[in-house]
Amino acid sequence: MDAKREVQIERQIEKVKRQLAALGDLRPGSLSTQFNVCGSPGCRCKATPPEKHGPYYQVSFTRKGKGSSKFIRKEDLPAIRKQLKNYETMKILVDQWIDLATELSNLRITRNRP
Repeated sequence: MDAKREVQIERQIEKVKRQLAALGDLRPGSLSTQFNVCGSPGCRCKATPPEKHGPYYQVSFTRKGKGSSKFIRKEDLPAIRKQLKNYETMKILVDQWIDLATELSNLRITRNRP
């Protein structure tokens, strides 16, 4: 039974590897929409009700312990959204791989005991 499960796990790991390889561009972070108020007196953003400037799009992320953000042009939004989704998918797949690899390792250790 253990040998059969090992083969199943190895196949699942190979499937995860193929899915990872097919992901495409990755981008960590989250996308937000910003609206701003300027400092010009009499501007529409100071009216009642205010008409703020924007929308402006921004990706915020933490990488290697450092937080950062980057403004995104509206025409780049579809690509950025895809990259963010790919990154989230990558994290899920890596977690699956780790779980499977741990189970496989445990099976092999148990099998090799005298």
